[in-house]
Amino acid sequence: MSHMLIIGGGLAGGTAAATLRREGFDGDVTLVADEAHPPHQRPPLSKGFLAGKEGMDAVILHPDEWYADRGIHLRTGVAATGLDPDAHTVALADGSELTYDAVLLATGASPRRLPIPGHDLAGVHTLRRIEDSESLAAALRDGGKRLVLIGSGWIGMEVAATARQFGNAVTILERDPVPLAAAVGPQFGEMFRALHVEHGVDLRTSVGVERITGGDRADGVVVDGETVPADLVLIGVGAVPNTALAEVAGLRIDNGILVDARLRTSAPDVYAAGDVANPYHPVIQRHLRSEHWANALGGGKVAARSMRGIHSTFSEIPYFYTDQYDLGMELSGYPPLMRDAEVIIRGDLDGREFIAFWVDSGRVVGGMNVNVWDVNKAVQALIRAGDRIDAARLRDPAVPLADLVA
Repeated sequence: MSHMLIIGGGLAGGTAAATLRREGFDGDVTLVADEAHPPHQRPPLSKGFLAGKEGMDAVILHPDEWYADRGIHLRTGVAATGLDPDAHTVALADGSELTYDAVLLATGASPRRLPIPGHDLAGVHTLRRIEDSESLAAALRDGGKRLVLIGSGWIGMEVAATARQFGNAVTILERDPVPLAAAVGPQFGEMFRALHVEHGVDLRTSVGVERITGGDRADGVVVDGETVPADLVLIGVGAVPNTALAEVAGLRIDNGILVDARLRTSAPDVYAAGDVANPYHPVIQRHLRSEHWANALGGGKVAARSMRGIHSTFSEIPYFYTDQYDLGMELSGYPPLMRDAEVIIRGDLDGREFIAFWVDSGRVVGGMNVNVWDVNKAVQALIRAGDRIDAARLRDPAVPLADLVA
């Protein structure tokens, strides 16, 4: 009987295990995770779970007994320390060793460290794990604190919104001229800047963070010679794929573990999915690594099928969503193609109720709906169709999106 081994307890790993059983695999399945929790998803950690609007059931995919009932062997709280593709074995930190017929590396990513003095002081946070979110919530939920965020990525901006709604003072320090410009372009980055400023955030761009001050605990951040007082600091400057296991095994690495469209690595019977994987995307014909929820969900399903020898390719359109104050947004598209594309807006930009389309050579390559709902499937259909579309019809709210797909 064959043994499918999954390393990683995030959404990609959990989805792969569930897919194996749901689609009829009756061999052995083992999931190994270095975190103490059963497989879980991370978006609520900077959104509803952090805000106290969602409980652990919104984070944990399934309780322990769900896996037991399906014959999935969970080994949580133990890290994988070695992978030998030739011997088809994985070594664990507790000294045990597992053999496999196919193994999935879904080891995720870790917060990027900021190599400045004071980064390791008490009161300096990152946000990746359940415990990180719980610690931040405990510090912020009563309000009256001074939170300084270093970096204005999605996680930092979401935490800023929650912290303000708890009644805390928030300062965001960003080295680039416009927050989120790398993700959505400067026009919409300015929209998010204005949103936060309207809610009382002190958002400073084009600044250089020098160090975090404090004795036993962080009490300030020095930026361009000025000390910004802080009761706690959150560093949110991106994430780094956890490739150590793959590197030791000699797998090909380039901005994550390189895999093909079937999520196969450079070693036989070794697969990778989720934040750690850099898959070849057959639509845009280049490798494209994504750290978002939809990538982990879709990748887990494809990996499970590929591990069984079922032909399946990962060709999903990258998707992301965020909730900040009274703004909800969904974004679908191919970042490399969106970078130099024309932006066409349908709706009320100033009122923050619109759909934006990124158009390259007359074809929609990305779409973002802001406070406009039940349109994401139609947006993705436009992207997937790849048809040339008249800009005037795309801009006109009177033309149904479905009518734009040939």
